[in-house]
Amino acid sequence: MSRMKKVKKCRNYAFINFYMVVIRNYNEFEAFAGQELGASAWHKITQEQINKFADATLDHQWIHIDSEKAAADSPFKSTIAHGYLTLSLVPYLWKQIADVQNLKMEINYGIENLKFGQAVVVESEVRLKVKLASIANLRGTTKAVLAIELEINGQKKPAYTGEAVFLYHFKD
Repeated sequence: MSRMKKVKKCRNYAFINFYMVVIRNYNEFEAFAGQELGASAWHKITQEQINKFADATLDHQWIHIDSEKAAADSPFKSTIAHGYLTLSLVPYLWKQIADVQNLKMEINYGIENLKFGQAVVVESEVRLKVKLASIANLRGTTKAVLAIELEINGQKKPAYTGEAVFLYHFKD
């Protein structure tokens, strides 16, 4: 059976404790099938992060990078994060929920059934909630389908829901 690892994270100079799922092989992973695995820490979306993502993706729409125009013309009255910026946080936030050990390789295999539900306004905090939707052993490669939801602090509707698919090659 897998074990839980107690982790301390620093957020706003206060230490918070949470438990991280530790998975070392297929059987330990499979034991969580159909279960909620947890939620990440809150992550603040800053204008600097949005601007860097715009530079990296060449997506410089004013709704993302022009604070003055967004305040005047946007229905959000502020800049918003790129949807794909928030999606790109999945691997980072997933690693706060589960410590998958004993790996030869991990591959981001795909995204399925993705629905963006709500824009993420700059300075919002988001966190990832994960459930192990399904798991399969494909001749020694573990295919894990994670039901994901990106929550926005203080909002009822998530930024998105979908399924992230990872392939894991365990050492044994």
